[in-house]
Amino acid sequence: MLSKQFRVIKEHIKDIEIEDLRISKGNVGWHIDHLLKVINNVSDALVKSNSNDYKKEFSGLRMITFAIGFFPRGKARSPKRVLPPEIILIEDLENQLELAIKNLDSIKNLEENQFFIHPLFKQLNKKQTTKFLKLHTNHHLKIVRDILSNN
Repeated sequence: MLSKQFRVIKEHIKDIEIEDLRISKGNVGWHIDHLLKVINNVSDALVKSNSNDYKKEFSGLRMITFAIGFFPRGKARSPKRVLPPEIILIEDLENQLELAIKNLDSIKNLEENQFFIHPLFKQLNKKQTTKFLKLHTNHHLKIVRDILSNN
């Protein structure tokens, strides 16, 4: 599902200290830690959800974002539970990456209407959640690429 992105993440874990404040307030490690926390927290919410509680809701913002295939930079704020710690360690990122790989593998076996509630996009079923995770991961990997290309 995100195997190509996981290879890129693994490749750039060594670059966690690199930053470019013209691109982002966060360094490479911040973006990797954040995107992995999102994958793992969202996966956990999806697994714990009850598909019988899913209610299809319209979200114009979700429709537009998913149609254009990316998130604009600097527009959204992350919930505290997915913000990186002050000190980011390579070992922690490696462990989170390993967990993310396992979590995404387990999502394949879930029911279609198991869901995750996004603060802006509302309820996302399994297919929509998968799309969200791809877009979110790509968003942060683009920022990582931009940081690295200027260093």
